[in-house]
Amino acid sequence: MTRTACALTGHRAVPDTFDGNALYDKLEELIQGGCDTFFCGMAKGFDLLALGCLVDLKKKYNIYIEACIPFAGQEKGYSEWDRKRYRSMLEWCDRKTVLFEEYQSGCYHARDRYMVDCADTVLAYCVKDTGGTAYTVKYAKEKNIPVIYL
Repeated sequence: MTRTACALTGHRAVPDTFDGNALYDKLEELIQGGCDTFFCGMAKGFDLLALGCLVDLKKKYNIYIEACIPFAGQEKGYSEWDRKRYRSMLEWCDRKTVLFEEYQSGCYHARDRYMVDCADTVLAYCVKDTGGTAYTVKYAKEKNIPVIYL
């Protein structure tokens, strides 16, 4: 059976008006369309929102979630609440891939390229043309990986 994989990318700063229900619905639509593997970059904001949706969806569907962690201890700079949420949701991930043992320049872009290289499609919340999310979207387009925008 062929797995269909989706990389998730989005901004760390997500406005209060962001529609989490629309994100959940889009992820469920992808699953119902045959996508069964998801790559999550584990950053605050969009990544953790998407992972929260996937954790709920994993209770209904047989999906595989890979946490793509740019460096060991990524969550140490998060607030106490975000750290607890991060660690709790990490337990639901089927695989934890840590790209570097410690932070180093370029580790986030390496994580982004890894996710895109593993994916058949990219689900993006991208409203700016600068930053890591824009970089990931551009990289996906260069690799001819379809990008679905929220």
